[in-house]
Amino acid sequence: MEWQRLSTTSHYQTAVAVERELLKGNTEDSLAGIRELIDALGRSEKRALKSQLIRLMTHVIKWEVQPERRSRSWVSTICNAREEIEDIQDETPSLTDSVIQGMWDKCFRSATRDAEGEMNRSSSVTELSWEEVFERECLLKAKE
Repeated sequence: MEWQRLSTTSHYQTAVAVERELLKGNTEDSLAGIRELIDALGRSEKRALKSQLIRLMTHVIKWEVQPERRSRSWVSTICNAREEIEDIQDETPSLTDSVIQGMWDKCFRSATRDAEGEMNRSSSVTELSWEEVFERECLLKAKE
């Protein structure tokens, strides 16, 4: 069985194929399929983590560059992305903070490009700290 090809197209179909091989008594092949499925699921979770980190960084950049456009929607998006990242890390303990740090620069470049496209202008933000992305509270000023 071509487990790697199958696991990249459908996790469900891979699991069904593993079950079929187990029922036939093909333990070796089933184990190979399970290993590949575990790897594929890990890659999928890592992509989800990367996507949320880019989303979060994009909004933090916009928050910094366009204070006049800050909104409850931006606050919600920043909080939601932080929570999603936390949930991914809870569900996949191997996706530690050091994994995030390993993808940080690449995600920052993507987030900068996305933010500049959304703002239709260049960003003055040249780097983001962990504190800015994950810990700084985003508060709206009360309207006078």
